Amino acid sequence: MTYPEIHIWGDSLARGILYNEQKGRYAISRERCVTRLEEALDSKVVNHSNMGATVLDGLNWFEAFQPVPGALCAVEFGGNDCDLDWRYVAEHPDEPVMSKVTLTAFEEGLNTFVHRIRVRGMRPVLITPLPLHAPRYFAWVTRGLDADKVLAALGDVYHIYRWQERYAIAVRNVSLKTRCPLLDLRDVFLAQPNYEQLMSLDGIHPNDVGYRLLADAAVLMARRDLNVSVPSAEREAAQAAITAIPSGARVG
Repeated sequence: MTYPEIHIWGDSLARGILYNEQKGRYAISRERCVTRLEEALDSKVVNHSNMGATVLDGLNWFEAFQPVPGALCAVEFGGNDCDLDWRYVAEHPDEPVMSKVTLTAFEEGLNTFVHRIRVRGMRPVLITPLPLHAPRYFAWVTRGLDADKVLAALGDVYHIYRWQERYAIAVRNVSLKTRCPLLDLRDVFLAQPNYEQLMSLDGIHPNDVGYRLLADAAVLMARRDLNVSVPSAEREAAQAAITAIPSGARVG
């Protein structure tokens, strides 16, 4: 048993983007999830994700999509939705910070996405955004800006982490409200002893090791959803106290 097709709608995380320090630019991870899913499940996987995308972008793209009955549609957004206009923040530190997509609009967008997938005869699964590494990300987004003014606007560096966390909570809330399966990749990362070692220099994208971890979690969830036997090595990892595939990755 397998899925007719798997379609992924998301941002740079779903695209498999990392920061290549040797080349000094963003690149595609060799451990990206799409390749692993195709190999493990023998299913066609189509990735509609793009770097910088928000849930509103995804909804627009989905409207032009020809439905595939029974297909699995994974929805992964949040990292860009919660992002700020950092230059504006640096230039207006006394004004309230505003995200690209408000938390309310983000949650409404996810609800709409799940509904539209089901109406078209397909199966949705929601994916949480990863935790960012606040000090590393702060240093990254304030390059060329007045970091002190940005810090004054935020209050503290870890405000970034807390701000983003609310969007992850929104994904979980929509999952519960709509009874939609959830792949909690945020929990996968936070279960690791030193998750920052799985992050790129920019503090928000995984490195190759991180993407390998995420792919393992996605494959395990898909196999369980399909009632496919899980290899013993993966079962052992899933049962470990600190594991590459913690319990949160098995929701749904």
